[in-house]
Amino acid sequence: MGCAYLNMRGFMRAMFLMLCALMILPELTHAKHARVTRHYKFNIKMQNFTRLCQTKSIVTVNGQFPGPRIIAREGDRIVVKVVNHVQYNVTLHWHGIRQLKSAWADGPAYITQCPIQTGQTYVYNFRVIGQRGTLWWHAHISWLRTTLYGPIVILPKRHVPYPFTQPFKEVPIILGEWWKADTEAIINQAMQTGLAPNVSDAHTINGLPGPVSNCSAKDTFKLKVKPGKTYLLRLINAALNDEMFFSIANHTLTMVEADAVYVKPFSTNIVLITPGQTVNVLLKAKSKAPNATFAISTRPYATGPAAFDNTTATGFLEYKKKSSLSSNKSNTKNLPLLRPAFPKFNDTVFAMNFHNKVRSLANARFPAKVPKTVDRHFFFTVGLGISQCSKKEQCQGPNNTRVAAAVNNVTFVTPNIALLQAHFFNKSKGVYTTDFPANPPFKFNYTGTPPSNIMVSSGTKAVVLPFNTSVELVLQDTSIIGAESHPLHLHGFNFFIVGQGNGNFDPKKDPKKFNLVDPAERNTAGVPSGGWVALRFLADNPGVWFMHCHLEVHTSWGLKMAWIVQDGKRRNQKLPPPPSDLPKC
Repeated sequence: MGCAYLNMRGFMRAMFLMLCALMILPELTHAKHARVTRHYKFNIKMQNFTRLCQTKSIVTVNGQFPGPRIIAREGDRIVVKVVNHVQYNVTLHWHGIRQLKSAWADGPAYITQCPIQTGQTYVYNFRVIGQRGTLWWHAHISWLRTTLYGPIVILPKRHVPYPFTQPFKEVPIILGEWWKADTEAIINQAMQTGLAPNVSDAHTINGLPGPVSNCSAKDTFKLKVKPGKTYLLRLINAALNDEMFFSIANHTLTMVEADAVYVKPFSTNIVLITPGQTVNVLLKAKSKAPNATFAISTRPYATGPAAFDNTTATGFLEYKKKSSLSSNKSNTKNLPLLRPAFPKFNDTVFAMNFHNKVRSLANARFPAKVPKTVDRHFFFTVGLGISQCSKKEQCQGPNNTRVAAAVNNVTFVTPNIALLQAHFFNKSKGVYTTDFPANPPFKFNYTGTPPSNIMVSSGTKAVVLPFNTSVELVLQDTSIIGAESHPLHLHGFNFFIVGQGNGNFDPKKDPKKFNLVDPAERNTAGVPSGGWVALRFLADNPGVWFMHCHLEVHTSWGLKMAWIVQDGKRRNQKLPPPPSDLPKC
């Protein structure tokens, strides 16, 4: 009897464990699908490339230009082992990734990490949480992102469809710039003289300038499409210093996503995309193959007083015909080439109208979580000025001055210890101060006649925010030296663009018109030339977060600052300690 009882108990226990396993198994299978760790190895190495009839050695990842594509699903972990084989210090930034509680992997040099020195290795380790769409990675030190960049493709979780037509094919299209000279030498010389650096020699589409000179015709991006099919173009502006118009002759594009956030679809012939931004558009091929080749073109939108690279990069959209490949090849050469029409290079009205069309989906599945109440209000002027050079320097501005750029009249001085380390270990003394001004030091007619004194102050200053602070930030362009559009990028957060306008921001009238229902949610926003933009975000990510102009020349001149978000009270609201292989300064 005793043995039978024990056997019965053992049987029941086994059945219970089996039932538990059956209940847990689907969860485990789902978890396996939901969260995968994707490993990449990035060898930073020099490689020869020929463009515009000249060969030069450039900094690359794994010898590729543009660099390799990172592909993940929402919820995945991405682990990238970076090995530096070049003479330069290197860091990489995963542009637009929220880096929730993984600020050590964000990448801007001397903000979240010291650079990876020659011969050294660092492993970037982060999860993609609540994001899907197109983002990108790039170097975040000096001007190395000229050639160190590539796409990040974040697919939805398994079995989750896009909220738009499923495309037949997806194609990354990265807009960039090419210099014949060494860009590190260009920016170093500019910083010594205090004058503007030389502009690029050509724009590129996926690293190719197209037929801009007799010997560059072979360096042309070609997109072959099938009649009637829909293509998802993942557009990235990786250019250093130019906002870009993008268009395909005789084809309409439907914008469906911006900065890895779905938007209310709208049709446009021309996309405006600032450095740092990403945009997904649907291209519906014509139902029958036309007897023409269509130019895929990109050219700058430029509003400032300085010179800019006014070249147009061109690729070809070609229709596949059912005829044999050999005859198709000869046919393509003889087909007429149709080119798109662009706005004027400084068409600020087009820019304002285009940005106003971008709206969040703001539905039950993809809500727009706009902060409705605001804890802290900030008003930042962004623009140019001049700073005094030391007696040792030979600057070529009036009275030994240099061109500078500033936020609230403070030009940022890069520290020699990473801000995040100084903050985390409570060693801020001598590294940074927390007195960044919430408002300009003095009021003036920001977009009118500039003040007589246009000298800027300098310092390594940050704003400290308690965890979960809701922030409203108005960014105001100034006309000092010249009004100009500034693409501002905020690390570690998406923000909502609740308003924008021309002229000076009016704190009494303008907030009444703010869109708190379906504003665009982005990580990079163009501050309109001679105008303002209002942003809101929730400081729910502990760490030190860089905010800077994505025109690299302006970042070099100091148009940057940092936000410090303190830990929350709960365990899951605190930044973990740094990884053991974090580079040392």
